[in-house]
Amino acid sequence: MKVRVLGILSVIAVLIVVTVSSVILGSAGREVTQEVQINRVAALNRFAQLANDASADNDTTQLQREMDRYSELYGEGILIRLQERTLRSGNLDEDRQDVKEAISRASLNLSDTTVSTVRPFETGTETISRSFGTASQVLGETVLEVDPSAARAKLRERWFVVGLAALAMFAVLLVAAARVTGWVLRPVHRLSKAVHELEETGKTSQLPEAGPPELRELSRSFTAMANTVSASMASQRQLIADTSHQLRNPVGALRLRIDLLQLELRNTPGEAAAAGVVAELDRVEHMLDGVLKLAAAEHRAAAGAAGTAQEPEHQRQSVIDPIPVLQGEVERAEPAAKRAGCTVTLAQPGEPLAIRCDPEELGQMVGELLANAIKYAPGGRIAVSARPTQGGAAVVISDDGPGLSAEQRDASTKRFWRAPQHSNIPGNGLGMTIVERLAEANDGMLFLDAREPRGLAARLEFTGGPDA
Repeated sequence: MKVRVLGILSVIAVLIVVTVSSVILGSAGREVTQEVQINRVAALNRFAQLANDASADNDTTQLQREMDRYSELYGEGILIRLQERTLRSGNLDEDRQDVKEAISRASLNLSDTTVSTVRPFETGTETISRSFGTASQVLGETVLEVDPSAARAKLRERWFVVGLAALAMFAVLLVAAARVTGWVLRPVHRLSKAVHELEETGKTSQLPEAGPPELRELSRSFTAMANTVSASMASQRQLIADTSHQLRNPVGALRLRIDLLQLELRNTPGEAAAAGVVAELDRVEHMLDGVLKLAAAEHRAAAGAAGTAQEPEHQRQSVIDPIPVLQGEVERAEPAAKRAGCTVTLAQPGEPLAIRCDPEELGQMVGELLANAIKYAPGGRIAVSARPTQGGAAVVISDDGPGLSAEQRDASTKRFWRAPQHSNIPGNGLGMTIVERLAEANDGMLFLDAREPRGLAARLEFTGGPDA
């Protein structure tokens, strides 16, 4: 945008410079032409008077001497035609067409004393003429050659000076345009950055009030709106977390009552009905646990992305070796894997690895991914590994289960999404969402890839240590 605005302002600056320069150069041309006009007409009148005196005295010696001195000094020819003879100086030849025309007009008592406008890059000479004598009789004609070479050189010097001044003026206007453009667009760029930050993190820093009054008012309005939106999003997350937490108490009380009721039941239909209620309670408790985990993960992701976390628990990232965490989660998942007929193996890396991540949250992410693999790939082989990447390391949990299609992999991190083929398997559809949010909170990313010939590979990529 800045380039486009500067382009438009540059065109305007060029038009201003060209207009001002044209006015100045036109004025300079008229001034030089007027100077030549005055000087040459004065010289023409002087020689006409001298010729008139010489005609009256019948002595042209002094006149010829003045003509020769003038031609030697200025390099311009003079031709004076008297009734008895014609006097010449310089290289002015009466056979020239313009000289003939000048003599013809002067003989009719028509003065031609107008000098053409001097232009810096033209060449050649011109003539001016007038008659002399009495009011009723023309005694002769005076023709003066005008050579504006010196005036042209002077005008070229002025053009050069004006050209340098025009370049300097254009540079000044361009710098001023750049400063003004930056002054106007800087708040716009800050506002655009703040909008993206608000979109990605739900928070944004307060915009400085700079630039034109309209943009300062816009910055104030956006800051107020962003604070309102951030507060609303935080309130929503807190409401979800508080509601889920508060629901655990009545659910726990309800479970206790059902357990007591089961002790009193003595018939098979009653026991079956109580077992169904317990199953639904298990499902509700599992859902509440998932919502609580998701609320905590989203809070961590928002705080980490905004870079404004101030509580000590939000500053838990450190450079760790992921292998001990992976070993602990693999051992913790072994009993569930054996019940599902799965085998879980951990591959040892060939070199030491280091990632920047909170170890507890890394364990939570790996635990969620292992639980998903065991649940949706019963009887399969699950592989856990870690490998170096450019600037960090990746943790990979893969299985040889049925896997997911490309569309399903894209949708799997949405809240409460479940694959249609897995609808009969208990779950709440929050596992992948929690993993993705925790990865974002630790400056990492979750990738889901198809495994050949079948299966799913979940890859967590993190940045490395201080050197990275």
